[in-house]
Amino acid sequence: MQIFYARVINSSNCKLDRNESRHCIKVLRLKKNSPVKIVDGAGNLYEGTILIPDPEECTIGIDNVIRDFGKRPYQLHIAISPLKNSERFEWFVEKSVEIGIDEITPIICKNTEKQNIKYERINNIIISAMKQSIKAKLTKLNEPIPFDKFIKKDLSGDKLIAHCSESPARSKLSKVYSRGKDIVILIGPEGDFSPEEVMLARKAGFKSVHLGSSKLRTETAGIAACHSVYFINQ
Repeated sequence: MQIFYARVINSSNCKLDRNESRHCIKVLRLKKNSPVKIVDGAGNLYEGTILIPDPEECTIGIDNVIRDFGKRPYQLHIAISPLKNSERFEWFVEKSVEIGIDEITPIICKNTEKQNIKYERINNIIISAMKQSIKAKLTKLNEPIPFDKFIKKDLSGDKLIAHCSESPARSKLSKVYSRGKDIVILIGPEGDFSPEEVMLARKAGFKSVHLGSSKLRTETAGIAACHSVYFINQ
């Protein structure tokens, strides 16, 4: 069954925005009384039927709601350097949302080559991936922030920094993270974190980890971290 996204849903009905309405009526050619599902981005899944098949503002009647649909017992926040190749960063966003991630923060590091992101485009990718993977909670995308400011934020849960340097000693992620706990993971740019950044992060309470014996691209490391946390929590 097709999944749609609506920010505002009341107990009896909701109206899809123009893009969702056109996809529903013009592309999928759904008709009046067709069954549909809607997510609100706040964690709730709604089951309903089309009342008014308007391609500009489709109205859906709400029949049932499943609260906290697919809720995970942990919160995953990945802070990752933007990439010069924006498509690779967007690939990370899409796949991490499909696997399961709650918050993404682009961090500007010493070796970061590109310091901005296409916020609206990436947020649309998040919405699309949320619907495709049948999730009800919208991943939060933050604005880019300098590395030194991010590590000073009040962050809950386990705090880890994944880097390639052999000094200081790094642990396997699975050795320092416990199932069911909230977690924040730092992923650096193509040139890795600088030694000074690793030192600052450790002073701020971040533990050094590695993601295996292979040297990974930034976006691959982000996915590896996301999947490792997912796997530990299964």
